[in-house]
Formats: sequence, structure tokens, C-alpha cells
Amino acid sequence: MDLKKLLVIGYHWPEPTSTAAGVHMMQLLDIFLEENYHITFASTAAVSEHSANLQELGIETQSIELNSETFDEFITTLNPGMVLFDRFLAEEQFGWRVAEQCPNSLRMLDTEDLHSLRHVREELLKEGKPFTVDAWLQNDKTKREIASIYRCDLSLIISTYEMELLTEMIKMDESLVLHLPFLLDEIQDTKQLPSFEDRRDFIFIGGGKHSPNIDAIKWLKTAIWPRIKSQIPEAKLQVYGAYLPQQVLELHNVKEGFLIRGRAEAVDDVMQSVKVCLAPLRFGAGIKGKLINAMQNGTPSVTTDVGAEGMHGDLPWCGSVAKNAEDFAKASIVLYTNKSDWQIAQEQGFEIINTLYSKPDLKTRFLSKLEVLNNNLKQHRTQNFIGALLQQQEFASTKYMGKWIAEKNKK
Repeated sequence: MDLKKLLVIGYHWPEPTSTAAGVHMMQLLDIFLEENYHITFASTAAVSEHSANLQELGIETQSIELNSETFDEFITTLNPGMVLFDRFLAEEQFGWRVAEQCPNSLRMLDTEDLHSLRHVREELLKEGKPFTVDAWLQNDKTKREIASIYRCDLSLIISTYEMELLTEMIKMDESLVLHLPFLLDEIQDTKQLPSFEDRRDFIFIGGGKHSPNIDAIKWLKTAIWPRIKSQIPEAKLQVYGAYLPQQVLELHNVKEGFLIRGRAEAVDDVMQSVKVCLAPLRFGAGIKGKLINAMQNGTPSVTTDVGAEGMHGDLPWCGSVAKNAEDFAKASIVLYTNKSDWQIAQEQGFEIINTLYSKPDLKTRFLSKLEVLNNNLKQHRTQNFIGALLQQQEFASTKYMGKWIAEKNKK
């Protein structure tokens, strides 16, 4: 078994031009490529026209099937030293097969965000109820996701808030999780960015397959943008996003300055052309790619507690964090019209990126953790009794259900 042979099992093929999760996955793959890993990326999903060209990077690709013994043959032949599951759903589907066929392979989960946290917040918002940790803990999806984290040797957590939920609320051993957000180059030359005077309009950007983005666009349209537009009549809101559904496309209104633009082919260019990024997210999880991109391009932002959650540590936010539509609109207007406030917010964004998202620092932390695990994997698993227990239960349920489906498919 080659410790530098990596198999990634993706729930989707990465689309870095469409989703923040795609960006983060490509950053992880870049680290492994820099360390001369031999990488195979496998998925049950169909490749789209916007999927990253992994083969061009020297990454082998493989289409795999659910509930099929062909996967067992594939992974046994590959015999990877490490398997990375992209989202807990991929671990649920293939984790028991990996453990059975390659028991000595290090199993790692890239959560991207806690899906259960986003799910529970959405349900509570629809019911008009506030989010509570108790409600999250009681949800079935939470139990599934936490079980998946326990079954893996290491899980990558993108948000400091989610790290706190796992280690402080659930009391999960810190050896099982690692905080690994976006890995970014330091921002140094900021003089080349457009100035306050050279920018105009507001922006919202977010993929249409992500329900928090759809809710945010609707909230902008009905409650926030009319307040901003009444005070800044000449301003426009540019709404960008891949895979925007028809219900969003129909919100396009030139007279109101509410412009649905669709996919942004050059995200940095459109982000640098505007003055303020709006991200009124009422539910969600993880950290927000749109806000990271805004900071990188010197664009201050207005968001919510959920939007800024787990993103800036003890540093001041790069703009404003608002709790309701009225405060959101007021903060947006101030940033748009006040040059000194705008410049301060811009600098705060640069500080957040350079302090908390430094690729060299995060890469060193990640590789050091992998080295420790590879050198002590047997002991690490012995100490993770809950994980071993859940792995045994997974064999007793998912394994035999999968085998039953496989036999049924044969017939």
C-alpha cells in the first residue's frame, strides 16, 4: 500500500466556477499534487460542462456505481493509502466498502460544511422558530452526519463555529477533527484594485442549487433592496449565480435596478467593479465563498450572523453584520456612500484573509496532522471507540442493505 496514493470519492465532480465547495476541493487537491500524491477522483455523478478538468492536472478519474461489487474490485486493485470522502453522504454510501476492502487505508471526510446544521436552520426558518443547538442535536440528519465523522479517522471542518459545536457541545475528541478553511495566498498588492470612486452598484453572488442563496435573493427583492433603492436611486443590484432557477430569473426588473445576470464567467472582475457585496443569508452553514471572494477583491460586505459565522475569529468584520432587513439596508447605504467607512472595511477584509486563511500555515498544519495519523493509525483507531462501534453498526445495516440492492439489480 502506497501512503501517497489518494482516492477521492466525490458526491459531485468539483465545479470551482459554480460553488465554494468546488473551490475548496480544488485547493485540497492542489496540496496533494504539490506533495506528489498519485490521485484518483471517483464519483457516481455525471460530469458537467463546468466540472474541473482533473485529468489536465494529472488526476485520474473513475466513474463508480452505487451498491455494486465493481467498486470493491476497483478499490482493491487501486489499494490507496488514503481515501477522502467528499461530504458525509459519500461516506455513508462507500465508507463500509472502503473499510472492508482496504482496512489499513486512512479514511478522511471533507465535510465542506455541516449539512445537518444548514438543514435544521432551514426547517426552523420555515416554521418561524429560532435556531437552537438542542433542535440541531435532536435531528436525524445530525445523528447521521456525526456518526459519519466518528467513523472516519479525520474530518476536515471549515468553520470555527462548527468546530465549537463538535468539540464543546458534543464533546468530540479533538484528534478526530481539524479546522481547515479556504487556503489562500496572502493579499499584498492592493493598489491595483479599483478605488471607491471607480466602483458602483451592489452585488449578490451565489449558486442557484443552494437553497440559502435562493432565500437570500427573495429577501433582498422583497424587504431589503426597496429600502436601499429609495435612498440611492441610481444604484443597481447585480445578482450573479450559476444554475439560477426560473423563479429567480423572473425577478429581473430593470426599472427597479434588480438585475439577474446569471453565471459570472469572471468572478474577480465583477466583484471588483462593485462597491458593496450583499449576503443576507438567513440560514446556512460553513463559511461563505462569496464573502471570501469579496474580501480578496477589496469589496466590503453586509451580511447576517449566519453569513459571518465562523469566518473572522476575533477580528472585526469587513463591513457590517445586520439582524433584520431595516438594519441591513441602513448598513448597506452607509458603506456605499461613506468613503472612510468603506476603506476601513476593505482593510479589515485584507486582515482577515492574511491572518486566518494563509495557505502556507494551513497546509503545514494539515500535512503535520496526516503524518501523525499515518504513524499512529492503529492506536488512533483504538482510542476512537465510538467510531469503531458505529463502524460495526454500519456493517450490520448499510452493508447488507447494499448487498441486497446489488443482488436485486443483477436480477
